[in-house]
Amino acid sequence: MLLEQQRRDVCLTARRLADSGLARHDGGSVSVRSGSLIAVTPAGVPLEKVEPADCPVLSIEAGVLEGRREPAAETTLHTAAYRSTDAGAVVQAYGDHAAVVSAALAELPPIHHSAARLGGAVPVADYATYGTGQLADHLVKALKGKRAALLANHGGLAVGAGPDDAFEHARLLEWLCGVYVRARSLGQPRVLSEDELTEVRARGAYAWAGPDIL
Repeated sequence: MLLEQQRRDVCLTARRLADSGLARHDGGSVSVRSGSLIAVTPAGVPLEKVEPADCPVLSIEAGVLEGRREPAAETTLHTAAYRSTDAGAVVQAYGDHAAVVSAALAELPPIHHSAARLGGAVPVADYATYGTGQLADHLVKALKGKRAALLANHGGLAVGAGPDDAFEHARLLEWLCGVYVRARSLGQPRVLSEDELTEVRARGAYAWAGPDIL
């Protein structure tokens, strides 16, 4: 069986996605890369019930190579993300707050310092029907220089070096969307500047004492 470990990683991450509440109404998908191949969640199987043998293996450029089920409809998003980034894994999710922000804003402003981990402001890719090449093209533009993007009237997608990294980015995206929604109910949130985000990234390179200790 091709990509046995990657298929197991897809299943574990899919279950985490379901357990965390980031996947709603049978939505959400996961993939893990090995070279030019990816293992991805299948269509028609609830995330919490996906087994390794269910997960199709695809070539990023040439389509399905192995699997007893069809790939998830959003697989076009995954392959587009791999072709345009250095990602080792992709998580696509329908968290409540991400869905709300994706329906209302052109981008999620960075109002918390942890937004620096995703590249700062998170763009909202233009709307297109899910599973289409048009939506994949919009995603590629939105992901440029980012570790996550929102999909208009849809949800969010995150990339990472591996499945744990991609999942944490997806979870962070949902949290940041929730922070923005709640902050906006109190007034106009303060948005961090690019200089402030650059300082956050620099600070992250140091231990607890930071660069200023004597």
